[in-house]
Order: sequence, then C-alpha cells, then structure tokens
Amino acid sequence: MKQLLLLLLAGCCICTTAFAQDDLFGTAKKPPKKGLIIAANGSVDFPMASMAKRFGQSFRLGPSLEYKTASNWILGIKGDFILGGKIKEDSLMINLSSNGQGMIGLNEQRNSIYIYERGYLLGVQAGKIINLSKYNSDNGLYLKMAAGFMQHKILIQDKSEQVPQVAGAYKKGYDRLANGLFIEPYVGYVYFAKNNLLNFHIGIDAVLGFTQGRRTYLYDVRRSGEDKRFDVLFGLQGGWFIPAFKKKSEEYIFE
Repeated sequence: MKQLLLLLLAGCCICTTAFAQDDLFGTAKKPPKKGLIIAANGSVDFPMASMAKRFGQSFRLGPSLEYKTASNWILGIKGDFILGGKIKEDSLMINLSSNGQGMIGLNEQRNSIYIYERGYLLGVQAGKIINLSKYNSDNGLYLKMAAGFMQHKILIQDKSEQVPQVAGAYKKGYDRLANGLFIEPYVGYVYFAKNNLLNFHIGIDAVLGFTQGRRTYLYDVRRSGEDKRFDVLFGLQGGWFIPAFKKKSEEYIFE
C-alpha cells in the first residue's frame, strides 16, 4: 500500500503542475482536437476476490490505439500483459517436491521449479474527457470503460529440463488456466501539453473478470479445475500518449 500511496502522490503532483502550466502560460482557449492516439499503458495491480486466493501483487503493461473526436469522446482497442511473481497456491507442487527442497529429476538431483503469474487482456474501450482546464479543451477528467477477453495462468518453468512431471502437456495439470470476459471501469485525469512534450493519463481502475477454469483435472488437488471465478484487479494506471491530431487541412501532425 505504501507504493500505491507514493504513486498517487506523484500523480497528483504531476497533475497540479499541469494545471499550473495551463494557467501560467495558457492562451486563448481553442476547440478540442481530433485524431489518432497511440498509448503505452502500465498498471500496478492488487488482486481481490478469486484472484487474491491465487496471486499476489502484479503488473500490467500494454499498448492501445484510440481515436479522439472533436467532442472529446475516445474510442479504441487495447491489450495488456499481466505479469506477477507471487503465487498463493500452497498445494501446487506438493506432490512433486522432495521435503520442500526441489524436485527429483532424471539427473537424480533436486531441481528448482520456477512459477510465475502470466496472462493478458484484449478488449475495446470507450471514454469521455470532461474538460476542466481553463485554457486547454483537451484536458480534464477522463472516464472510460473497457470490455473484452482475459486469460491468466501459472507459468511453470523447469530450466533444468530434468523433471518429466512438468514437461510438455503435463504442465496443464498444474497451471490453473482460466479465461472469460471482463469489464474495466477507469477514472482518471488526462493531459495534452501545448508544447507537445508531455501527454499522459493517470488514474485508478478495476478489472472485473467473469472467468472459468479450463483444466478438466488438477493433479495436485485431484479434482476438476473447471470452477467459475470472479477475478478482480484493482490498480493504479498511467499511460503516455503519442497523438496524431488533425489540423484543418486534414493532415496528421504527430505531437
């Protein structure tokens, strides 16, 4: 939680600076711009509901391609990779370990097995910028909703390649693969600088996943893995924009 509070404080400082720049150096207010926007987004996520029983804190990284209208509506597509290193499935490797000191492999030695959280989200999104800036019509409160498909699993790596129990298709009995539909509300602040150097958004979001396990049998707990889940990722999200707004001549200008 300390990391989240520090990031929120940093975001507030950036937004305050952005408003100050508008007020100090602003000129006559112009109508909102329109055009394509390429964005690189990142999130620090804290799992809740079913997700919290399986994973710890994680991260999301991914691009989006959007179109901003002259009335400050934003429509687009997005993709995120889910990355994490904390797994909470206590029973995961219990029947393959040797007194908790690794797995005995073909080399008759204890071999370390590495496990990670991996997943992705693919979806469409729509949002609205509610203008709050006195001088810049493109800046303000950013409300957005995304929806699409999400998938996550436990990535199992045997770097020694000496443990046949987790080789090839056998991994499927342990990886807890789950997927399904998600929705993602987002509330934040968006800023497009007039000097074309600082274009960003920062805010909070929640990924709400209506997923289901996709493995018919889990070896470590000896039961079906097709349970229905409600996966939640609550996070602090930020992103960097590369806009290609149109001028009156309809030429794209990258800013």
